[in-house]
Amino acid sequence: MDNCDWCSLSEKDRQFQLYESRYWSVFLADEQDYIGRCILVLKRHCGSLSELTDGEWDELRELIRKVEACLKAVLGATLCNWSCLMNSFHKEPAPEPHLHIHVRPRYDKPVALGGNVYTDGEFGHHYALRKSGAIPAGDREEVFSRLKEWLDR
Repeated sequence: MDNCDWCSLSEKDRQFQLYESRYWSVFLADEQDYIGRCILVLKRHCGSLSELTDGEWDELRELIRKVEACLKAVLGATLCNWSCLMNSFHKEPAPEPHLHIHVRPRYDKPVALGGNVYTDGEFGHHYALRKSGAIPAGDREEVFSRLKEWLDR
């Protein structure tokens, strides 16, 4: 799709790609409102979970296991919140939704990165919708390299 941001990613857009499988790509999200927040993106244009093939479902299940294990092992996540909302696409006059899934790691203990400490103030509650996702570039790079190293092993 010509107007789909996920279908036309540039090399710059792919700089934070953590992992790639046959059907899915995993990216470290721009917004790090929850440290280690990632996005799993289907590699073909698809508008709904109900349109996934059996192979895509099977691989997604394994990828969820892998990403969740990574976030727990590398950053100490206690649990992960997974969401596939697709609402923003329908704000456009001619929506072209592209299936993607957000994972928000949740922490019952602080996470230390680059001399900074991050706490999950909403732990045990629904994730905050308007939480600031700005962290220093060095901390984001550290998260990326640690996650990528674990996923590539």
